Amino acid sequence: MSIRALIGARIFTGDTFLDHHALLLDKGKIGGLVPEAELPADIKLEAVSGLLVPGFIDAQVNGGGGILFNDMPNQAALLGLARAHARHGTTALLPTYITDTPQGMALALAAAKAATGKSAVVGLHLEGPFLSLARKGAHDSALIRPLTDADVDLLLGAQIEHLLLTLAAENASPRLIRRLARGGVTVSLGHSDAAYAVVMAAVDAGARGITHLFNAMSPLQHRQPGMVGAALDHPDLWCGIIPDGHHVHPAVLRIALRAKRAPGRLFVVTDAMPTAGDAGDVFHLNGRKVTRKDGVLRLEDGTLAGSDLTMDQALAYVIAHLDVGLAEGLRMCSLYPAQFLRLDHKKGRIAAKFDADLVLLNEAMQVSAVWIGGRTV
Repeated sequence: MSIRALIGARIFTGDTFLDHHALLLDKGKIGGLVPEAELPADIKLEAVSGLLVPGFIDAQVNGGGGILFNDMPNQAALLGLARAHARHGTTALLPTYITDTPQGMALALAAAKAATGKSAVVGLHLEGPFLSLARKGAHDSALIRPLTDADVDLLLGAQIEHLLLTLAAENASPRLIRRLARGGVTVSLGHSDAAYAVVMAAVDAGARGITHLFNAMSPLQHRQPGMVGAALDHPDLWCGIIPDGHHVHPAVLRIALRAKRAPGRLFVVTDAMPTAGDAGDVFHLNGRKVTRKDGVLRLEDGTLAGSDLTMDQALAYVIAHLDVGLAEGLRMCSLYPAQFLRLDHKKGRIAAKFDADLVLLNEAMQVSAVWIGGRTV
């Protein structure tokens, strides 16, 4: 019989905790959950210990394990990047290609198409180049430009099922945003100095999310709500957060959690760079030196340049500092990003017929085992 059963662990399904239940694995899928006492005698048993949870899903991964996608926009780099993050519980991710040349973007699209479905790669996140110069952050200002119909044609023709594009609302017309959204691209707003009304117009056109909430965007003010105000006010907007203690103060994240209305919610991203899961402290981004010091990545002018974060570290931070509890913290790392990316029909939960993407956590909430498609990583 090809069905196997994981026994001995507590299980978090995405909704509830189960004790004394077996998780059935069947050809890369979850075959179901049954009481251990009711297991047939001929099923192969695998004993584990700890807490079994849905695999983590990261919508923003620039690099990891010494790899920077922008430097190596090819399939081999993506598979290496995915392996580096899988060790930290990430079973599905969008490799992220930041503002670069049109030629580089074309290579990134081809690499993501080739790698999708292999390992943890499920698509591609293009962060730029259609951003705001005023809120460029670590992006190269010389490469930032407005979105055009030709760009939309290229993206819609890329045939990548899960394509996420971060753009500034003021650098892309509602008409073009509408074309992207209707074509299946997930549009997220970020690196933007847009006013509240401009953001709302972009959402009406089909924008679905906010990239790294609070960072590189017009702030909340009492007469000018800005992009932050729009993100917290609109019920349908999903907002990524980088919970590393450096990008956003934990008190601000707690305020955002109280303000944010469903169905859109806050979810965790790492915005990881090559130093994540790697010993190296220096790399180059568009020819500019980035240095890791005390867990923070900065350009030489002091600008934050992504993070040193992995998803297991992000989960630990959320639970320790955001007062959400274990169940909600886990949902912020799995179910909510799955819903944002429209993967929630097959990922983000432990349920029958879902992908067998699993993480085993020990008592200290450290990753002790990972399965992707039912295979141990």
